[in-house]
Amino acid sequence: MQKNIIHVFLSHGLESGPGGTKIQALKAVAESFEQVQVHAIDHRSSKDPEVRLAQMHDAISASGASPDKIILAGSSMGGWVCAQTSARRDVLGCFLLAPALAMPDYPQSSPCIQAKHIQIIHGWDDDVVLPMPVIELARQQALPVLMLPDGHRLANSLQRITEEFRAFLARVGVNSTGAARK
Repeated sequence: MQKNIIHVFLSHGLESGPGGTKIQALKAVAESFEQVQVHAIDHRSSKDPEVRLAQMHDAISASGASPDKIILAGSSMGGWVCAQTSARRDVLGCFLLAPALAMPDYPQSSPCIQAKHIQIIHGWDDDVVLPMPVIELARQQALPVLMLPDGHRLANSLQRITEEFRAFLARVGVNSTGAARK
């Protein structure tokens, strides 16, 4: 039975934590599906992207999850962590919110995202991670991008984000419970 569990790994942004609004909203959505185990990674011990990437790899290894049962979801620097993880190992899905991609201060800031299912959501008014370089990276890799009239934190789009995450999980084949549908 354990082999059928989908593992959802959540990675928060630089100034946030595993208890942040977006991560908790994504966690609630994932937990409304059957046979899902959610891992909200706590990256607050380091602001170094490479350390956070190692923390994600350690969490995945500790879970024992097989690649076809791993879904990554992250915001800002957490999106970078998820994208990098997807570039380095096989995963089922990668759901990225305002991911810190195509940024000169980040190592390997333009990873080749290789998850089987990918969704990027970004705000048109993002002044932290500018939208056009992310759009260009997505264009180069033929990745789906949903642009919203919002800023970096996507604070005005939480309901839309949770709806998109629910649809994403359904598309990748995660079984919903009766409670997951409104």
